[in-house]
Amino acid sequence: MQRLDDLLQAQLGELAAAGLRRQLRRLEAASPCRLEIQGRTLIHFSSNDYLGLSGHPAVLRASTEATEKWGSGSRASRLVCGSLGIHHELEETIAAWKQTEAALLFNCGFSAAIGVIPALAGPGDLILADRLIHACCLDGARLSRAQLRVFRHNDLNHLESLLERTRRSHTAGQPERKIWILAESIYSMDGDQAPLREMVALKEKFGAWLILDEAHATGLFGARRAGLAESEGVSNRVDVHLGTLGKALGSSGGYICGSRTLIDYLIHRARSLIYSTAAPPSASAAALAAIQIVQSDEGAGLSSQAWSRARQLHPGLSQTHAVVGEPMSAILPLMVGEPQAALDLSARLFERGIFVPAIRYPTVPMGEARLRFTVSAAHSSEDVQSVCRALAEIR
Repeated sequence: MQRLDDLLQAQLGELAAAGLRRQLRRLEAASPCRLEIQGRTLIHFSSNDYLGLSGHPAVLRASTEATEKWGSGSRASRLVCGSLGIHHELEETIAAWKQTEAALLFNCGFSAAIGVIPALAGPGDLILADRLIHACCLDGARLSRAQLRVFRHNDLNHLESLLERTRRSHTAGQPERKIWILAESIYSMDGDQAPLREMVALKEKFGAWLILDEAHATGLFGARRAGLAESEGVSNRVDVHLGTLGKALGSSGGYICGSRTLIDYLIHRARSLIYSTAAPPSASAAALAAIQIVQSDEGAGLSSQAWSRARQLHPGLSQTHAVVGEPMSAILPLMVGEPQAALDLSARLFERGIFVPAIRYPTVPMGEARLRFTVSAAHSSEDVQSVCRALAEIR
């Protein structure tokens, strides 16, 4: 019999030859826009901490106070004895912020997705997912055992054709089935927006339900920075709101928002909730403090600052490499193509004090390797200028 390590080492060698082998980078210190790695301090342009709240004094204070009150962990699953007061307070705050009847807290966004999708969809149902939907939603769809069909990215004509085909099959005598649409409001690797109002109208036309991932829109869109659904005026027409506390809110955890009935049902059926130890109280308290900041005048200023940095960085990218479109979010991908070319460009920026890792397959499709720049309200104008100068030097 072949040794397991020999088999795995051969596969690792294949990944290395294709420029796809990965490693965990050990950080010795990190802040919203600086990190220390290999004895060097670098400007950090790869974080999802879009508002710089992970280092905000009020967020840190809330986290510390919660640890002192509740302890370092929650000690049990939420259906046993781990559902702490801070979890319920956070859920009530998220629901009010998102303008839904209720919310349910999970340990992370991935856990929320793989909990909600199999709980709602099952064999005989149809899931239509955008080609660039996050891996957590794809995994949730596969776990559901529903039929999964992928439509071209942001292509409403393709989506409508799949919906129309399903409707025709119903009229031909096949049993009617539930149809779920999976989309992100802001796509995590391309940074572009979904045509949300049109998608909502389409799902209503065909009697489908929409699960919308707002992970990368929260904190940056809408009058209260609740996300793109708020900005587009369709919050009450989205069936299931999915999100994370680990990006613009600077903490960790995930959530589902929707009707009270939806949340009550998920408490009985979402396996990633039922069988997981509850989120640590420190993280939930930090997220609660962050949401309060985001909705304040200070939050409006931080959001405006992040958008300003995105607009400042975009010309520096477009003058040196092909950048698609104008900035639609705090995510600005610099498309490179081949994995090794992306690794080489990342290394050259590292030499100049800029940290932006290469993003390669399977995170993005083959041939679409890139550097994924993300900006934060914590970045200074000089930080952005440093990136632009570095890119100009290595053209």
